[in-house]
Amino acid sequence: MNDFLQQTYNRLPVAFERGEGAWLWDTEGRRYLDALSGIAVCGLGHAHPRVASAVCDQASTLVHTSNLYRVPLQETLARRLCSLAGMGRAFFCNSGAEANEAAIKLARLHGRAKGIERPRVIVMDGSFHGRTMATLSATGNAKIQAGFEPLVEGFEHVPYGDADAVAALAGQEDIVAILVEPVTGEGGIRIPPDGYLRRLREIADASGWLLMLDEIQAGIGRTGQWFAFQHEGITPDVVSLAKGLGNGIPIGANLVAGAARDLFRPGMHGTTFGGGPLVSRAALAVLDVMQEEALCEQAERQGQALRRQLQERLGHRPEVVEIRGRGLMLGIELDRPAGELVGQALEAGLILNVTAERVIRLLPPLIIDDEQVTQIANGVADRVDAFLASGATREASA
Repeated sequence: MNDFLQQTYNRLPVAFERGEGAWLWDTEGRRYLDALSGIAVCGLGHAHPRVASAVCDQASTLVHTSNLYRVPLQETLARRLCSLAGMGRAFFCNSGAEANEAAIKLARLHGRAKGIERPRVIVMDGSFHGRTMATLSATGNAKIQAGFEPLVEGFEHVPYGDADAVAALAGQEDIVAILVEPVTGEGGIRIPPDGYLRRLREIADASGWLLMLDEIQAGIGRTGQWFAFQHEGITPDVVSLAKGLGNGIPIGANLVAGAARDLFRPGMHGTTFGGGPLVSRAALAVLDVMQEEALCEQAERQGQALRRQLQERLGHRPEVVEIRGRGLMLGIELDRPAGELVGQALEAGLILNVTAERVIRLLPPLIIDDEQVTQIANGVADRVDAFLASGATREASA
């Protein structure tokens, strides 16, 4: 452990020094199958040659100028993303939290334009939107918020997946928007009922609210479509993106349409680094590879295969509450805390994650092949079998 680093992470005792595709190698030369992709970031796997080439070429040409000037690569990226999403405009930043901050600011502008002095946004229990003060306040997890009070006001929390709970607030004039994850990430890979987003779209339209979707983890092909909202055939007013967009190069994006399209005007929002030539070039390379290799379709196909194999190996176990997922965004919920599995899997050469204390989260690269799907399924099942056989109880500490 480095004493000069602030202690914000409980880091595992492994350091990686190189990667290729779905594999990582540590400083001791040991190989690991990555079923986490840097938490849904490296959708194309590690050291993808097209992304590496684009980054190296751009770094030797032009890295930064600032947003005081036109950035042609940023303009091209905005056009590409808006075309893929059916949206109108894009704002680029450096992270998912910043993309969600922009969404919250848009919601407040929308409310102020209607004469609402203290606008509120509906958010969901169990959600995660970031660690800045506004996004932390929007997050539906008291453990993450603890110690940072007072929180930013203006958020109304309702149960995730319950459209009726949202509809019940429709008469409250100070509400201006809904912010929701189409699939929760940190909240345990929860998938709402079919038609949930369509119903939220209808409620928002009838109430004059913005529908804002946090697709930071679920977007960019992760669920088998370019964007998770496309599974329900709707168009939101705001979409927040990050993670998979740069394949490890830090970039966030906020896409807008409808009533949100023209809310920002010059001077209202900005960023020093967002959407610079280097990150825009990297993101364009990611989109090129995804389109050329049909990786959205591959994510859907391999996700189905992985769920099927996990079901065959673990579905009979009473300790397994549910195996769920959409595309290559999967969760295996156990009936007991399962944090110990992370270190046990690492020792066995498999990288995974446990979130919401009991949910094994799998976010493998979109480029995984059939053999790697089977390796992940068997590796996870073997670890779960051993974990449960060891006598881990429902009261075990995560």
